[in-house]
Amino acid sequence: MISEIVNSINNVLWGQGQILIYLLIFAGCWFSFKLRFVQLLQFKYMFTVMKGSTQSDKSGISSFQALCTGLSARVGTGNLAGVAMAISLGGSGAVFWMWVIALLGMATGFAESVLGQLYKVRDDNHEFRGGPAYYIRAGLNKPWLAIVFAICLFLGYGLTFSAMQANTIAEALNNTFTIPTQYSGAVIVLLAGSIVIGGMRSIARFAELVVPFMGLAFVGTALIITLMNIQLLPAMFIDIFSSAFGLTEAGAGALGAAIKNGIQRGLYSNEAGAGSVPHAAAGATPVPNHPVAQGYVQMLGVFLDTMVLCSCTAVVILLSDINISGEMEGISMTQNAMTSHFGVGGNYFVAAAITLFAFTSVVANYAYAESNLHLFKLDNKAGRLLYTSVYLIMVFWGASATLKQVWSLADMALGLMTLVNIYAIVLLTPTIVNITQDYLAKLKINDQPSFSLDDVEIQGKTEKDVWPIKSKSSI
Repeated sequence: MISEIVNSINNVLWGQGQILIYLLIFAGCWFSFKLRFVQLLQFKYMFTVMKGSTQSDKSGISSFQALCTGLSARVGTGNLAGVAMAISLGGSGAVFWMWVIALLGMATGFAESVLGQLYKVRDDNHEFRGGPAYYIRAGLNKPWLAIVFAICLFLGYGLTFSAMQANTIAEALNNTFTIPTQYSGAVIVLLAGSIVIGGMRSIARFAELVVPFMGLAFVGTALIITLMNIQLLPAMFIDIFSSAFGLTEAGAGALGAAIKNGIQRGLYSNEAGAGSVPHAAAGATPVPNHPVAQGYVQMLGVFLDTMVLCSCTAVVILLSDINISGEMEGISMTQNAMTSHFGVGGNYFVAAAITLFAFTSVVANYAYAESNLHLFKLDNKAGRLLYTSVYLIMVFWGASATLKQVWSLADMALGLMTLVNIYAIVLLTPTIVNITQDYLAKLKINDQPSFSLDDVEIQGKTEKDVWPIKSKSSI
C-alpha cells in the first residue's frame, strides 16, 4: 500500500505529469532573467568571492566550509550512480540535459542560498541556522507551509537520502570485495555517528578536509582517461548532442527519455531548487558580510558538482567500451566502465570513490535535517538524540534495502521539497532582486560590501540582531 502511494505521487511529480521537470526549467529561466543571467555575467566573480573564504567566527562556519558542506551533500550517488542511471535510461543525450539544468540551476541555487543567509536565525548554542522553512516562516509569514517543508526535509535528507547513499556504498563494496551489506551498514553507522554527534561544526570540518581531496582525485582520473582516449572525444560530443535532440536512430522516444532522466538525475546531483543547500549557506558567516556573498559561493557549488564532476563520470562511461542496455543501472555501470579503462584497479578506484562521495553525503544530509530541529523546539539533547537514533537506523536499513525501494522514496521526498521551495522562492523574488542589486551597487565602490537592513526593502522580517539596522557600509 505504501509502495503504491509513493509510486502514485512520483508519477504525478516525475512521471506522466512531469510537474517538477517543467517547474525546474521555469525556475531556472525565471531567476536567470530576474537576476540578469548572474551565472554567466558574474561567472568570474563567482571564483573571486572565495578570497578570504576560510574566515569564520563563533556564530557561523566559514564560506569555504559552507561550500564544502554543500558539496558533501551534492557530491554523492548523483555523480557516480545517478549519471550512470541517466545514461542507462536516457542514453548519452541525458548528459546534455544535465548540463542545461545545471546552468539554469546555478541561478536558482543563487536565489535560494541568498534567502537562506538573509533569514537565518541563532539556535540555542548561538550558532547560525536557516533554510527554506525559516525563510518561508519569516519572509512569507506562512508557518504551516514551513512545517510542511520541514517534514518533507526530514523524510528526505533526514531519513531516505542517507539510506540511499548507504545503499550505494554497500552495493559498491559488495560488488568489488563481496563484503556483506549488513557489515558495511554497521561500519557506516559507526563512522557517521562519530562525526555527526559534533553537529554542524564537526561536519563542516570533516567536509573541508575530505571534499577537496576526493574532488581533485576524481577530476585527475577523468583527465587521464580523456587523454588515453583523446581520438574518441569528437565522436563522444557528437553523440551527446545528437542524442539530446532525438537525432539518433531511436528518434523521439529517446529524446523524451534523455530529457526526463537528464533533468531528474541532474537535480539529484546539484540539488538546485530542492531547498537543501540553503541550510549550509545559512550556517556561514559570509565574507563579505552580505547575504549575496553566499549566493555566489553556492552557485559555484552547482557548477563544480554537475558541470565538472558529473561530466567526469559521463566521460568515464561514454569513452569506455561497455554496452548501454537501456535497463536501470547504478554504480555497477560506472564500475564496469572504469574497469574497461584500468582493469581490475578501476573497479577498486570506483569502490573507493563512491564510498567517499556517498559517505560525505550521509554526513551532510544529517546537518540539513538537524538545522530544522530548532523550528520544532527540539534543539536540545533529547531532540538531537531522538533524531540521531532514527537517522542511524535508516542508514543501517538502507545498506541492505533494494535499489528500487530506496530511490522511489527519495524521488518522492525530493519532489515534494522542491515543489514547496520553488513556490516560496518565486514569491520572494522581489527580496532576492533587491538585495542582489544592493550588493552589486556597493561592489562598484567597495570590494567588501556589507549589508544592513535599512539599505534594502525586504519581505517579512529577519531575526533580531542577526543583521545590523543602521547602515555600516562604506558607500
